Amino acid sequence: MNDTVISAKNLSLTFETNDGPVHALKDINLDIAKGEFVSFIGPSGCGKTTFLRCMADLETPTGGEITVNGVTPREARKSRAYGYVFQAAGLYPWRTIGGNIRLPLEIMGYSKEDQAKRVQQVLELVELDGFDRKFPWQLSGGMQQRASIARALAFDADILLMDEPFGALDEIVRDHLNEQLLALWARTEKTIGFVTHSIPEAVYLSTKIVVMSPRPGRIADVIESTLPKERPLEIRDTPEFIEIAHRVRDGLREGHADG
Repeated sequence: MNDTVISAKNLSLTFETNDGPVHALKDINLDIAKGEFVSFIGPSGCGKTTFLRCMADLETPTGGEITVNGVTPREARKSRAYGYVFQAAGLYPWRTIGGNIRLPLEIMGYSKEDQAKRVQQVLELVELDGFDRKFPWQLSGGMQQRASIARALAFDADILLMDEPFGALDEIVRDHLNEQLLALWARTEKTIGFVTHSIPEAVYLSTKIVVMSPRPGRIADVIESTLPKERPLEIRDTPEFIEIAHRVRDGLREGHADG
C-alpha cells in the first residue's frame, strides 16, 4: 500500500542499564496510513512513548526497522516530516506565545514575514487567536497545551506525534481539547500518532487503537474503529462506543495475562 506513512517491521529496542538489559519493545509490526489517527494505549512502562520516540528519531531501535515516509526516522526528521507534542507544554516562560510558536521557524530560517503568517494561521487553528502577545503564565494549562500543539503545527508537517498531551489536565478541559483535536485533524488531514492512558480518549479520537502489553512492549491488539468521523462527545454513550472500549479493556487485560 503506497499510502503507508509509518511502517515498523520486527522493531525491537533494548536499553542497557546497570541492572542488566531492559527490553522496551519487542517484535513490533505496524503500518500507519496517511491521514489515520492512531492511539497507543497500555500500562505504564509498556513502551508506548518509546515507540513514538523511535518514530521521531528520539530513540534508536536495536532490532528490526522503522520508516517514516519511506525513509529512516533521521532523514524524516531532517526533512521536517513531523511535529512532536510532549506531555508537558514545555513553553519558554520568557517568550510570548507567539515567540514560542515562532521558535522552530526561527531555527529553520523562515523569513520574518513567513513566520508571522504561520504563527497567525496556527493560532487560529487551535483557537488561540489574539493570544500571541501573552506569556505562558497568563494562560491556563489547557491553553498552554494548545499553544504547544500550535508550535508543533507551525512548519506544517504532515505527521503529528503526541505523547499524552492532555494527561495532566482535568476531565472537562480534556474533553474540550479532545473535541478541538478532532476538529483540527478533520481540517488539516494530518496523520496523528497519539499516546494515552485513557480508554475513552483513545476510543473517542482514533481511527485505529493499538493496545500494547507490559514489558517487553508488544502489540496485544490493533482495533479498527467503526465510529463515524463526525464524533460529538455524546457518542461515548452509544453501544458502538462502549463495545470498542470493552475490546480495548479486554486487550489490556489479555496483554497483562500474557506479560
